Amino acid sequence: MANAEGSTAIRVYGAEWCGDCRRTKRQFSELAVDVDYVDLEADPAAAGEAQRISGRTNIPVVVYPDGTHQVEPSNAEVEAKLRELAILDA
Repeated sequence: MANAEGSTAIRVYGAEWCGDCRRTKRQFSELAVDVDYVDLEADPAAAGEAQRISGRTNIPVVVYPDGTHQVEPSNAEVEAKLRELAILDA
């Protein structure tokens, strides 16, 4: 199943100065889940894309293969979504 951008990957929009972004990026790494990480500092134009998806300026924005997204999700919210999508074992 493809996300809104036509990809089957999980996409994370974030920035290194953002603690929640670093936490979310680290969680995906620790769970061995590959993500397409979009660094908004390196690609400032992508900030508009993240805002269009979420309707907010908050980050991180996590876009899942089923087209849903989360904004500033907790670790528990990310893990629950990954289980829902069967990316992690239930």
